[in-house]
Amino acid sequence: MKYFIDTANLDQIKEAHDLGILDGVTTNPSLMAKEGIKGNEAVYKHYKTICEIVDGGDVSAEVVYTDFKSIVEQGKQLAAIHKNIVVKVPMIPDGVKAIKWFTDNGIRTNCTLIFSAGQAMLAAKAGAAYVSPFIGRIDDSGWDGIELIQQIANIFAIQGIESQILAASIRSSLHIIKCAEAGANVCTCPLDSIMGLTKHPLTDIGLAKFMEDAKKFA
Repeated sequence: MKYFIDTANLDQIKEAHDLGILDGVTTNPSLMAKEGIKGNEAVYKHYKTICEIVDGGDVSAEVVYTDFKSIVEQGKQLAAIHKNIVVKVPMIPDGVKAIKWFTDNGIRTNCTLIFSAGQAMLAAKAGAAYVSPFIGRIDDSGWDGIELIQQIANIFAIQGIESQILAASIRSSLHIIKCAEAGANVCTCPLDSIMGLTKHPLTDIGLAKFMEDAKKFA
């Protein structure tokens, strides 16, 4: 499973890259606004900087329109920023239509805001490189996000669908593990959730014992 970081914060992206596990980045308008990035020129420049840091990994850049023509026009602009840009398109009828247009014209896409297997199937049929189920938000609504990942993975395996399942809206380190078990191809999450995978109380206890014993040989 690939690890993407869900942020527009350059320091966090650099930290994940330095850790040696970063495969890509996902962003959205809310994350850009959180970093104080405003206006198309500034946003596009920020995307280019992210691509240069990730160095070879996919970077999802989200459109901010909901009609076909505008989605396509902005998607073309985003794709022109860097070869590793993947245009992030919402799961709406005009979004599916745009995904098909992008696919036919050699532009890769990530279909976002997916909350059902049917939506994932439509996005994949249109040619989306990634489909992004929002498992945390599904859990918030009283349903099981991990179960949806399993369902989509099973359907894709049976039907031979090549679109990658990008598990989004990750809330914890346990979510990451469960997504891997459920068959997600990619997991995008905050840096804290990734760093949480490094932690275990027995590791801390064992390290403290090793360090204490090492003092005996000093």
